[in-house]
Amino acid sequence: MINFDNFLSPGRRGHLVGIGGVSMSSLAEVLYGMGLIITGSDMNETANVRNLREHGIPVISGHHAENITDDVEFVVRTAAVHDDNPEIVAAREKGIPVFERTQAWGAISKDYANALCISGTHGKTTTTSMCTHILMAADKDPTVMIGGTLPLLNAGHRVGRGNTIVMEACEYYNSFLSFHPTVAVVLNIEADHLDFFKDLEDVKHSFHEFVCRTPEDGYIVANADDKNAMDAVSGTGRKIMTFGLNSNADVYAEDVTYLGANSHFNVMYKGKKFTDVTLHVPGVHNVKNALAATAAAICLGVRPNAVKYGLAGFNGAGRRFEFKGKYNGADVYDDYAHHPGELKALLDTVEKLNYKRSILVFQPHTYSRTAALFDDFVEQLKRPNVLLLAEIFAAREQNTIGISSAALAAKVDGSLFFPTFPELETALRRIAQPGDIILTVGAGDVYKIGENITK
Repeated sequence: MINFDNFLSPGRRGHLVGIGGVSMSSLAEVLYGMGLIITGSDMNETANVRNLREHGIPVISGHHAENITDDVEFVVRTAAVHDDNPEIVAAREKGIPVFERTQAWGAISKDYANALCISGTHGKTTTTSMCTHILMAADKDPTVMIGGTLPLLNAGHRVGRGNTIVMEACEYYNSFLSFHPTVAVVLNIEADHLDFFKDLEDVKHSFHEFVCRTPEDGYIVANADDKNAMDAVSGTGRKIMTFGLNSNADVYAEDVTYLGANSHFNVMYKGKKFTDVTLHVPGVHNVKNALAATAAAICLGVRPNAVKYGLAGFNGAGRRFEFKGKYNGADVYDDYAHHPGELKALLDTVEKLNYKRSILVFQPHTYSRTAALFDDFVEQLKRPNVLLLAEIFAAREQNTIGISSAALAAKVDGSLFFPTFPELETALRRIAQPGDIILTVGAGDVYKIGENITK
């Protein structure tokens, strides 16, 4: 079997199918920055596609067999591209090896002395972004792969010249089992992606396999407040650094104070003050994310001041409680939350911000997740003052279950379900008042509603 490592040298030619995605476009630029000759194709003309072209990477619109020319040495595909894709068929007919995106990222991670990989059901993008800020403040010149946009980078990736890479590590389809972490972070573990995993124990098993991919002299960073995370990291024989809100963890917070969207606290390491931190992103969940990032930084030998100033400069990642503007006196925010646990963290935060009303515009993500976690979604969706539901975002699925957001609306008194975005947007414009906070929430395209009303 040919490994992707064989192609990681300047001058090798590769083609990326579905190059416009967040992780794929980042991969393209990283490979291009390493001196490889990269082309790609995508069905959509997105900002990522335009950016790649501006950087000198040719991108073809649409997937066609003729895009796989005879000089292509390898092909990488995104998870949404299947075996019947004409470019994949053409590559295999020509004997050109086809790799998954995560195989490519995994091979890249092996080239770094320090590979910091952040996993967890929630908080990966934010914590990876916090780690990036810290490593930049520490002058580590890291290579970065984030599943979202970080304003510091104006992108979701960075090609550095240091010996450190920081990567978001997703558990879906066991993608993170292609990575080679020297520091593996587990933020939390809940039942999710149950279209792939059998149950919670199956999820925990995969996380255990992930952390066991660290070398014997590597580190595991785990959430001491999360039983599932601690179960997953037990019995590995690796050094474990724990973080949490209480002093039973190696890295913990003391004297936490909240003022609006900001928080301030002392970071303690094994009973002694390591540094103090001011965060400009709201919520106790972000305090936990910052503690995880700090614990990872300690494992990498980062000095306290780099943690302090790195976190002080962090103002959030794209689509993570991102302020979009105002409409009719209401503040409009967008968030990627698409699991009941993430909704809870978001609504816990919003309830402390003293708005007159909270208006939640929620778009569930995938039929399987909506069905599997239906009651947990209902519990959280009862909390906002006003709930407007968009239809479920299908993503990779077909609706074989026969479920709709209308079923959620039937369980939440006073909620409103709208089959189309224009209908929902019209209602939102009518409802919004000064003093409200409007939240467009979900992992699909619901953010467009907030962008439309704030134009």
